[in-house]
Amino acid sequence: MDDNYQVYLNRVARLTLLEAYQSGVQHIQESPKFKPNASGIREPVPFPGYTIITPPWEEDTNNHRFYKNLQDCQQELVKKLEPELLVPVTPESFHVTLADLIWDDGYRHAQEKPDFDELLRNQIAQSFEVCRSNLTSHKPIRWQLLGLIVRTRALGVCLAPKDEESYEQIVQLRRAIYQNHGLMGLGIEQHYHFTAHVTLGYFGEIKPDLDGQRLSQTLYDFNLRWVDAEPQELIIQRAELRFFEDMTKYLRGDNWPVVEF
Repeated sequence: MDDNYQVYLNRVARLTLLEAYQSGVQHIQESPKFKPNASGIREPVPFPGYTIITPPWEEDTNNHRFYKNLQDCQQELVKKLEPELLVPVTPESFHVTLADLIWDDGYRHAQEKPDFDELLRNQIAQSFEVCRSNLTSHKPIRWQLLGLIVRTRALGVCLAPKDEESYEQIVQLRRAIYQNHGLMGLGIEQHYHFTAHVTLGYFGEIKPDLDGQRLSQTLYDFNLRWVDAEPQELIIQRAELRFFEDMTKYLRGDNWPVVEF
């Protein structure tokens, strides 16, 4: 289901064009993952599930400079946008999702199966073993920041692989997961084409008079800072199974599956 290398590059490059922003902002929606409290401050709501991600920034010493730059951009972007439009995620939780697994109502329903969590962890461990056996290289997996990306309920930055090998290693990981029949039996399936990104925030209050043209231009102008700049590179060395309670906490138990590249 995932694109080949060249198709991926072409697709994500288009996501950073002004036309993509103009189209995307017409369809943005308030995220249900954050709701106002009694004081009107948006807080994360329960949204449990499992995912395969790179280690969050607070545990990733190899990409400190990359994430620090993203934190600076996040803060500046919030100031440029309409008040309350973007709910920023905690920078400590910055990460790249490598494979979505199960979440929210799907997870709550799956928990009705006896020992579901343990079964899922065991199957992910098997998928990681398949991934290890298929590794063709142990060179660093390098991805570069391409630019802002507008999603229906979130805003983030999109990443492009530095070379074809870096892309194929991640695709092989995803195949080992989504083609695992044991995981399929647990209700795990591939829902999306892979688009490597780091989420900066989720959309909050979208006012009826939101100026979409102005928002699109703001995002495009903000994006120009990366056009001729020195590439900002993220190195992927680990993929980990994580449990999330909401969109700010990604937990990992002792001896949970991990694969190192």
